[in-house]
Amino acid sequence: MLLAVLHALVAVTAGAGGGALMLGGLRPDLAGPLVPPVSYLDGSLFTSYLVPGILLLGVIGGTHIVAFVAQLRRTPHAPVWSTAAAFGTLIWIFVQMIYVPFSFLQAAYFAVGIAECGLVLLTLGVLRPHGERTARRGA
Repeated sequence: MLLAVLHALVAVTAGAGGGALMLGGLRPDLAGPLVPPVSYLDGSLFTSYLVPGILLLGVIGGTHIVAFVAQLRRTPHAPVWSTAAAFGTLIWIFVQMIYVPFSFLQAAYFAVGIAECGLVLLTLGVLRPHGERTARRGA
């Protein structure tokens, strides 16, 4: 359930962030404090935040929505979607840190991506809680 909650959180905030970036890319006068300075894009492939906003909304938000629904429905492919969403978040943050100065949100979303990866491993049984591992050895 925690994994689904993390997916929902990232989906909603990626939607809001992607929307803000797209608005800032289309109408810089409306960007306000939600959109970083365009100077952060110097040296990147982008001249505005329109395309990064579309990618944030579509790729990060989209995979998290699909992962959320898959988790709720307990489909057999839920771990695959959760893994794709988690790695997408981590890749997004890694790339962002090349261009955007460090912020608390980068650390927070990096932690969420790591948590999503760990929860997928727990779901698949690759990792087991410490107490469960100890109990099996003694059995």
